[in-house]
Amino acid sequence: MQPDERARSAGRSHLETLWRRGSDLLGTEYAILGGAMTWVSEHTLVSAISNAGGFGVIASGAMSPALLDEQIARTLDATDKPFGVNVIIMHPELDALIDMCGSRGVTHVVLAGGLPARATIERIKDCGAKALAFAPARVVARKLVRAGIDALIIEGMEAGGHTGPVATSVLVQEILPEVEEVPVFVAGGIGRGEAIAMYLEMGAAGCQLGTRFVCATESIAHPDFKKAFIRAHARDAVLSAQIDPEFSVIPVRALANAATKRFVETQRAVIARYRAAEISQRDAQLEIERFWAGALRRAVVEGDIENGSLMAGQSVGMVTREQSVKAIINELVDDASRALHRSEKLGSTEAGGVPMIGAVSTA
Repeated sequence: MQPDERARSAGRSHLETLWRRGSDLLGTEYAILGGAMTWVSEHTLVSAISNAGGFGVIASGAMSPALLDEQIARTLDATDKPFGVNVIIMHPELDALIDMCGSRGVTHVVLAGGLPARATIERIKDCGAKALAFAPARVVARKLVRAGIDALIIEGMEAGGHTGPVATSVLVQEILPEVEEVPVFVAGGIGRGEAIAMYLEMGAAGCQLGTRFVCATESIAHPDFKKAFIRAHARDAVLSAQIDPEFSVIPVRALANAATKRFVETQRAVIARYRAAEISQRDAQLEIERFWAGALRRAVVEGDIENGSLMAGQSVGMVTREQSVKAIINELVDDASRALHRSEKLGSTEAGGVPMIGAVSTA
């Protein structure tokens, strides 16, 4: 066995140990979840992630139970591996969506978009599935654990789409040491295996990545949408701007484009009309909120990258080419394994009393 192969093998063994709790909960080879991205995380990409050893997650978004049923059925036709469904707790047919997952034998349901009720978590578990939810703060994490959640996902502000105000690096320090009852997965700004290794060593059970999979060969995203990702740098993925505290804007991280600039201009114009008493505050707020209606579909499906919404995390700078899902996952696992092997070697060197290169002698 060549040195590089030995290093990868040793690191891989450590990797499997570190994320065993996560992979056992998911029922997968690797504790890598695919982030649920509306219009992108459909049956083709989801089944590809699961078939490659990860854990694919269908983004149900605003789907009806019938449409979700179709997506689940097509995913089941393409894989015999575990996968999950992400549901928005504000969906008017939330219970019906959960029941649909149960009737199809979906093994995991990911709750997003707020703090789920205990009854919702229990409904998922009564269907025989595991319930996962997002925890944007330690206090929320504790509430979810008390409510019976099976696993948590902590996602920092570096993530694409709707995101919170706190960075991943801060959330993991706040939550990982405090929550041991359930597996905790880390998300937001992760694009390489070295970051996965780091969070695992801090106590994570696994990691979730979304942006990295957008340009997968199996992703149905429009070619122009993928090109925009490949051209982009981390600094291009910005949060939507709010220009007046009286008119809240839900923070969404996306690549800056012509629509981003128009959104700022639209806010100014609408708020000016409100100040001139031409429209009510409620109507002004609604007009601002409607600006992005259908914008994600325009970008992902139709390829209108100037007028659509290019939701992307800051890890977009690490998306440099189109690759198969299998190649992406293999690369992540190899990089994580090498990073862990280097860490083990460093620890062995220090334990053996051999000074590190560059160490300062105090003799």
